Formats: sequence, structure tokens, C-alpha cells
Amino acid sequence: MKTSLVKKSLVVAVSAAVMSAGVAAEVNPTKGTSGYNWDSLAPFEAMDLSGQTVTVAGPWLAPENAIFNGIVSHFEAATGADVRYSGSDSFEQQIVIDLQAGSAPNLAIFPQPGLAKDMASRGLLQPLDDETRQNVLDNYAAGQSWVDLSTYPNENGQDDFYGVFFRVDLKSLVWYSPDNFSDYGYDVPESMEELIALSDQMVDDGVSPWCIGLGSGAATGWPATDWVEDIMLRLHAPEVYDGWVDNSIPFDDPRVVEAIDTFGSFAKNPDYVQGGVASVGTTDFRDSPNGLFSIPPGCFMHRQASFIPAFFPEGTVVGEDIDFFYFPAFAEKDLGSPVLGAGTIVTMPEENEAAQALLEYLTTPLAHEIWMANGGFLTPHNNVNNDLYANDTLRRQGEILQNATTFRFDGSDLMPGAIGAGAFWTGMVDFVGGDSAEDVAGSIQDAWDAAR
Repeated sequence: MKTSLVKKSLVVAVSAAVMSAGVAAEVNPTKGTSGYNWDSLAPFEAMDLSGQTVTVAGPWLAPENAIFNGIVSHFEAATGADVRYSGSDSFEQQIVIDLQAGSAPNLAIFPQPGLAKDMASRGLLQPLDDETRQNVLDNYAAGQSWVDLSTYPNENGQDDFYGVFFRVDLKSLVWYSPDNFSDYGYDVPESMEELIALSDQMVDDGVSPWCIGLGSGAATGWPATDWVEDIMLRLHAPEVYDGWVDNSIPFDDPRVVEAIDTFGSFAKNPDYVQGGVASVGTTDFRDSPNGLFSIPPGCFMHRQASFIPAFFPEGTVVGEDIDFFYFPAFAEKDLGSPVLGAGTIVTMPEENEAAQALLEYLTTPLAHEIWMANGGFLTPHNNVNNDLYANDTLRRQGEILQNATTFRFDGSDLMPGAIGAGAFWTGMVDFVGGDSAEDVAGSIQDAWDAAR
């Protein structure tokens, strides 16, 4: 799998900074500080790992590396192990080199599961034990989703469980102005049916419901892929989404066409979109939320991930000037509360006793809570103290994750680069430009066939 590097550079780079906004300096609580699940340390205090070293490689640089080192310092104090973390902004290239050269770290933290899956298929990662797998099933919201995202075919084609997610990003959000909603008497919708009815009511009131922009330089089109992915999870069962992502269900399958057309019912409806349909493909995604802040409002809702406040006007306060709600599911589909997002996955290339213990520690509430208090961190762990989130915005986003019945990773980032960071992006631009969903889906499937 190839990472969508252009998209990541535009989006992921600002995500942590946004979620950390307004947070005090680094937090590393001393043992016994009120509110933290210090009982999590008890099993590790019974271990003697003195003299053992755990090497860890990942994508986190300053200030995230200091936060991670603070988290593992409690593990070191409890066990006597020595943890050595090395971060790199070229992690995805370097880890492949290290794994192939036989110089892999004990633990490797992948920014997405696609590359981890590729490494597992080559026999370069160690499968994790059933106890760790059961831990995830028992303690993470939508636990089966997290297990599925970490289960890959090994070099013999047999499925094994390879990783634990630690730090998650959330995409299934709609941003709005509470003052604008209040002024017009609008309520936050709780289902997709209510969201569509609200959009229609706004049209009847003479205002534009949505601001949508797909522009992103060389990555133009990617915001539409997120829309389609979210809609796929709301129209069809998770296994349909999975089959679409790995192309065991063709891109031109009627169910995929339905999802694209449903996106079109928003983006290609001239009454729904600020500036009309022609503006969708040409408006930069960074500028597209501006209508939320104009007087009178240019639009009332904007679907985008948790990073988007980075592009709001300076001084905007989330929770006051602007707020968000969960991009809702169709009540009639009875598919629960699916969530789209991303995250980092901890894997084990080189097993030793201390590495296995550290990986187990990273599944404890305490390990999550310390980063929660620093900001820039969301978790689906059900047993954390949500009051420790650095701000109310993060706490509420964390609760969306905890309430999810299904979690799926950004589909375009899991597809081959020629598709997820190529034909899918350009196909969405063609679609809002006037091409039919059937034609666009067919051309993307043709590209997929040609890339095999």
C-alpha cells in the first residue's frame, strides 16, 4: 500500500496542533496524581525487566516524542526496562529499509495500517497473542473494528493479529455556528434523514445549507473521497466497505455508485451549496468553511475532520463561535453509529519480553490518559477518565469514538496509490463537474485494473 503523502502533508500535519490549541505545557503526572488510572501499573510493578531494552520507532517528533517518552517513563519505573524511542519524519520509508535489512526495532508505530499489512504479508512483523487481541475486543469501543484493522494475512496467507491502535483521528464531523442555528431556530440533527430534512428546510428559508470545497492543489478531490467513505459506512454494512477498499467489490458496483450519487445529492444540488455546484470543484478546502463566519451566513454546515479549525478565522473558539456534531447515520438502515477516521498502530517486528510488556502497557487506560491530558490525542478506550481530556472539544470527540459501533480507516489511504491518491481524487472532481456516478466509478475501476 502506498500512503497518500500529499493529502497527509496537508491534513495530518495540522491535526495535532489544532487539537492541542490552548493546552498548557507538557503534562507528565507523578504517580498518584488524582484522576488517572494508576491501578493500570500494578501488573507491571510485579515484573522485573531490569537490563532489558525496548527499541521503538515511530513518526512522532517534538513535541509528541516528549509526550510519548513521558508515558513510557512510568513503565520504565515500574519494570526496570529501558525504552528507547526514535522518531522520524521519513518513518514509512525508513521502517521498510530497517525491516528488510534485519535491523528492525522491537516495536514499530505505523501511521496507517496499509503499510503494516504489507510488512506482515512479507513475514516482517510478529503476530500478537490472543490475550492482547481479547484485551482490545473487551476494552475498546467497536473493539471488533480495531481487531479487523489489525488483522492481516501472513506470508502463508493465514490471518494473524498484528497491532494495537494508539492515538486516533476523527473525520465524521459536521461543523456549524450555534448562533446561526439559534437565530434560525434549527436543531442539531440526530439522523441522516433529519440532516437531509434540515438541509431542505434551510433551502426553503432561502439560505445555503452547505459549504463544500474540493480544491487542494495536487491533491484536489480528496475531501470528496472522505464524504463518499462516510456515506458508504451509512448505506452498507462494514464488510461492504472493506470489500470496496480492497476491490473484492468492484468500484463500479451499484452499492458504490449509490454512495457516490448520495454525495452528489449534497454536492451537486445547486440549492444546497454556497456558490452553486460550479464552486465545489474550484473552492479550496481551506477556504470552504468561510461561509460559516460571514454575515449573513454564506452556509450553515461544513463536513470535515477534526483538523479543520486550523483554517478558521483567527480567534475562533470551538464550542462557542463554532461547534460540531456527529455526521449522523441513516435511522432506517439500522447500521448503528459508524465512524470514519485514521490512527497510528503499534506493531512488533522483533519480540522480546519487555517489548511484549510495553505493548500491553500501551493498551492500559493510564497510557492513554497521560496523552489525553496533553491534547492532540483521541482514544476509543472505554475505561479512560474522559475528564482528563485537555479540553471539552477533545472530550466530546472522544465520546463520539466511544459511542461508535463501527470504526473504519480512511479508505482512500488504504487503496493503492494510483487509486486512492489518483483516480479516486480526479474522479470526484469529474463527478461534481458533471460526469455521472456510473461513468466515474467505471473509470476508477478501469484504473484499478490497469494498476494490477
